[in-house]
Amino acid sequence: MTEPHHFNGLLKFYEHHLREQVMPFWIDHCIDHEYGGLTNCVTDEGVVQSTDKWLWSQGRALWVFSALFNDFDGDDRWLEIAHPIARLLIEYGRCPDGRWAFILHRDGSLAEGPRSIYVDAFAMYGLTEYARATGDTRATELAVETFDNTSPRLYDHSQLQTHPHPIPPGMQSHGPSMIFALCYHELAELTGETRIADRALELAEIIMTQHVKPDHQLLYELVRPGGAIDDSDAGQTFVPGHAIESMWFMERIYRDRGCDDRINLAMDMIRWNLEKGWDAEYGGLFLARHARGGAAAWHQPDAKVWWPHTEALFALLRAYSLRRAEWALQWYRKIHDYAFDRYPNHEFGDWRQNLDRQGNTIPVVVKGLNVKDPFHLPRALIYGIHELRRLANKP
Repeated sequence: MTEPHHFNGLLKFYEHHLREQVMPFWIDHCIDHEYGGLTNCVTDEGVVQSTDKWLWSQGRALWVFSALFNDFDGDDRWLEIAHPIARLLIEYGRCPDGRWAFILHRDGSLAEGPRSIYVDAFAMYGLTEYARATGDTRATELAVETFDNTSPRLYDHSQLQTHPHPIPPGMQSHGPSMIFALCYHELAELTGETRIADRALELAEIIMTQHVKPDHQLLYELVRPGGAIDDSDAGQTFVPGHAIESMWFMERIYRDRGCDDRINLAMDMIRWNLEKGWDAEYGGLFLARHARGGAAAWHQPDAKVWWPHTEALFALLRAYSLRRAEWALQWYRKIHDYAFDRYPNHEFGDWRQNLDRQGNTIPVVVKGLNVKDPFHLPRALIYGIHELRRLANKP
């Protein structure tokens, strides 16, 4: 798979999969044409279980439909879907204190107030990509206001709401620094504001100097403030897919700074997490592992969830595009074969989300999180198509 014509074949496969397998599921089952937004409490078979709208899914969906216009094919039909999602977020999503609501009823009225700062991140992420597609000044203003609201809150993790992954007392979590580093970076690229770019870099440095431990070849999800490793099961837990996703975020941020040492470390971390996270018996990436072989403090750590595999697919294409490293291609083939053999739901569209260790379909991994949204998979395909066009020498 090292010649352009091989990448060209993979490019055509990705484009067809995105256009014909993945996006029709969302268009056919989940668009709320009356009130706007996405109906995201839906099964893998397209059965709507609730019309309530989880706000992080609305932000994620806004990002995807905007990015389809920006980076896939420039088709206005994607923006026709994005516009009502943006209106729902802009008109109803934020509470008076500037934080973002957790769930809205179908008509936009408040169902549940703020419970997770991750909602703020995904709302900002979607609004930024939408503003890039449309030039919408209110979307940009709201994204910047969200930066101003969230940035001070990220200094003290003891006060952060991070449902469904609460931060244990006395611990510092990788997740908030990871997602906001990327979201701030993307917003800084849109606005040109140095203060936002600098804050993105600060968060990236927290990850690379406090959560990443090169001597252990691990990224610890939870450390003591400042980066000390904790001996508890929570402190010894690592999440391979989360680390891989984080590292392609880091490459994106440090690329603009010309920090090759950080980029090289990020590429090493991708490889190490694949090696430590792969199930040699049944194949696939474990959801979570314990650094010392104990019980990982995570939701169903032996599960084989779809999203780590999508993140690995893109991260490996990017790693190969950057370094032309043979290990990246070898791992890409392994992840590709596992994922495309098991997750695509050829009867209903999109992918099955959750498998057990042996590869059998199971219910939701995180209890109470009965949501499905278009995000990890279409994002990996959109960005993967971008890399494959480069590798196949396509414009």
